[in-house]
Amino acid sequence: MTTKLNIKGMHCASCATLLTKSLQKVDGVKTANVNYATHTATVEHELSIKTNELIQAVTKKGYGATLHVEGKNTHEQLQKEQKKEIHHLKTLFVYSLIFSIPAFIIGMMFMEDGLFYVGIHFPHAVYFLFALATPVQFIIGWQFYRGAFTALLNKTSNMDTLIAIGTSAAYFYSVYSMFTGGMTQYFEAATTIITLIIMGKWLEAVAKTKTSDAIKKLILLSPKNALVIRKGKEVLIPVDDVVAGDIIRVKPGEKIPVDGTLFNGNSSVDESMITGESIPVEKTKGSTLIGGTINKHGSFTMKATKIGANTTLSKIINLIEDAQGRKAPIQRLADSVSAYFVPIILLIAAGTFTYWTFFTQQGITFGMTTAVSVLVIACPCALGLATPTAIMVGTGLGAKKGILIKGGDTLETAHKLRAIVFDKTGTITQGKPTVTKVVPFKISEKELLKIAASLEKHSEHPLAEAIVNANKKTLYKVSKFFAKPGFGISGRIKNATYTIGKPTSLNKSISDLEEQGNTVVCVTKNKQLSGLIAISDTIKETSAEAVNKLKRMNVVSYMLTGDNKRAAHAIAKQAGITHVFAEVLPQDKASVVKGLQKNKKIGMVGDGINDAPALATADIGIAMGSGTDVAIETGNIILMNNDLLLVPKAIRLSKLTMRKIRQNLFWAFIYNIIGIPVAAGLLYPFTGILLSPMIAGAAMALSSASVVTNSLLLKRKKF
Repeated sequence: MTTKLNIKGMHCASCATLLTKSLQKVDGVKTANVNYATHTATVEHELSIKTNELIQAVTKKGYGATLHVEGKNTHEQLQKEQKKEIHHLKTLFVYSLIFSIPAFIIGMMFMEDGLFYVGIHFPHAVYFLFALATPVQFIIGWQFYRGAFTALLNKTSNMDTLIAIGTSAAYFYSVYSMFTGGMTQYFEAATTIITLIIMGKWLEAVAKTKTSDAIKKLILLSPKNALVIRKGKEVLIPVDDVVAGDIIRVKPGEKIPVDGTLFNGNSSVDESMITGESIPVEKTKGSTLIGGTINKHGSFTMKATKIGANTTLSKIINLIEDAQGRKAPIQRLADSVSAYFVPIILLIAAGTFTYWTFFTQQGITFGMTTAVSVLVIACPCALGLATPTAIMVGTGLGAKKGILIKGGDTLETAHKLRAIVFDKTGTITQGKPTVTKVVPFKISEKELLKIAASLEKHSEHPLAEAIVNANKKTLYKVSKFFAKPGFGISGRIKNATYTIGKPTSLNKSISDLEEQGNTVVCVTKNKQLSGLIAISDTIKETSAEAVNKLKRMNVVSYMLTGDNKRAAHAIAKQAGITHVFAEVLPQDKASVVKGLQKNKKIGMVGDGINDAPALATADIGIAMGSGTDVAIETGNIILMNNDLLLVPKAIRLSKLTMRKIRQNLFWAFIYNIIGIPVAAGLLYPFTGILLSPMIAGAAMALSSASVVTNSLLLKRKKF
């Protein structure tokens, strides 16, 4: 069982690491993942575990937690909370700025130790600075003390610990200096640092909301009302009140309210936001309709089949949310570093203060400056945001193109694929085979088709429909019907036993038909051959182009099918595939995939139903299917339309996202690797360069916003 929680009160990556460990310690929890970027926790646990136990594990650590309930209203509430947080941070920043600007001017320009001292004496300047700095330190900056205290209770430390210690050291040293008549003070530094950090949090919050644009746009697709026909009258009701079986009127230009089937009328529907396909899809009676898509022309009535959280749109939104919450393996590096980062920084700051104060001639003021600078510049927020923000943008970008990616782990693995195994029917081909030739023996062509159609009417085989559709006569009654997957079907008609299946031996007629790309089935009566039926399935327009693009990406294509070798090779040749596995039974497809995995990462592309074992076996299972339940539940990547060009696009998107993650991690690491030694005064003896606490605060605050902004640049990439 999986439970999702909304988390409140997290300030940095260390908070997420702490809560992940706390949830994992609950008896019965299998896995737990707390995502700092989305402020959610996803917990997989045994059925015996109650939600309250998970919430208590979070609240005991000093954070807030509520059950994440799926649905449009929930998303709207989360958006309101995001806006509320942004407004709160903006308000804090504005008030902090009102105090910090005069403090900065007085401290820097009218104090003798100020960096830009203008030679003008400001009477009682230090007391003005004390008055300006105190509300910023203890009212606006109270959140940092609260966070640091919570961390202390949990016997750990976090970003708030660094900020609270750093700014408090600067503030209280200044108070001591003020009352003892000292000339050096850091009131304006403490004030400016808090202001800059609040600004960074505000910019970060604004930027993070932009990473979930894909989900917001999908939520907006869902209409609020539906025109339902009840007791012969059309009634406008909220879409949440629609029940399965309702008949709904949809007018031209309106959004389809829920999933269903077209009941009366016809039209064309724009499904681009769901499938990524720009061309409207023609709909007639019985056609499947997806909630949230747009009716372009005709007016029609539809029958509601799926409502609320069961609609395709809701499932897609939930899938994207889950994907954005699942970590990529590369994130473990950042998590491991964040877990040990703060204690190490505290030791470095203490060592820096001790060295400059007691082992050099610089004294306590210099030691204080360098120690505060180290504490302020080292906050690990950028490290915690580097991976999840890129994953959020990458999965959202894929969704816009009709590529649904189930998690950061999938996104990281996809670009490593070196071979793709394609199912044939419905994947490389159209999946709508037709009878191309009938070869009867001692029986008429129409009679052969009638007998075959009568049997195939009971079959679920993909080729059965073609035979049934080719027959124009009334069907015979069939008794003792039996189907053996991979071999064929049998049944009795008019006291004779008929079988339909693959050829067990070859003759010229069969060979000629198969070499033309046909699948040949044999119809026998009492074990005597009555005739042959040739069935062909043409390849999709984009199949050959997709295979060619994969080849240019150094990805080898294979075709895997239960069809005979001649027909399989004929189709493979049209698609540009040279490696073919033919006459493979459904239960053996997974073994073929497993055999190929010995030397390289393998992707499997199938229809999500009969290829499920092979999809699960592959390193990356890619399920075809225009928003079907099975497709959404099967595989790691779902292609919302049946265009194979999305396969190389998915691999390309994976490469772009991983490149962005590596860039983010590089800048997050390099920022600390360079910034901390400079802040500690490493360059001072040689160059005189010293990083002031204010500059350190500005750099730290902007680093997180820059990482999120870098992730957002992924939206500009074409793939």
